[in-house]
Amino acid sequence: MKTFSISEVAKELNVTAYTLRYYDKEGLMPYVERKESGQRLFKESDIAALKVIECLKSTGMPIKEIKTFIDWCTDGDSTLQQRFDMFMERKAVVDMQIAELKKTMELIDHKCLYYKTALDAGTEEIHKNDKIEIPHY
Repeated sequence: MKTFSISEVAKELNVTAYTLRYYDKEGLMPYVERKESGQRLFKESDIAALKVIECLKSTGMPIKEIKTFIDWCTDGDSTLQQRFDMFMERKAVVDMQIAELKKTMELIDHKCLYYKTALDAGTEEIHKNDKIEIPHY
């Protein structure tokens, strides 16, 4: 079975080796094997688990909750409902983030069009009703 070094895994996941050591210290990688020297040996399954951790982290989930998820995975089938519920909650959070980003993109699109037409006309005067006035002190 092929194993990977911490630097190889860090590069694969686009994180630092420090981040992976932190995850290990926090108990997020209970199955990672070590050489006698203490060097971590990552398997493909460890990398897959780390991808899930990175996914959860990107949604804003705290490390403590991710640790709970890892513990539930270790506990087996008796925690399937809790894990399902956790992902349904994460899905709701991400749906809200996407909705907020869509609103942000609408405003950015509007401003791109605003400035494109102002540039084409050579003035903002064509947007008198839409112009943001910034007070000068």
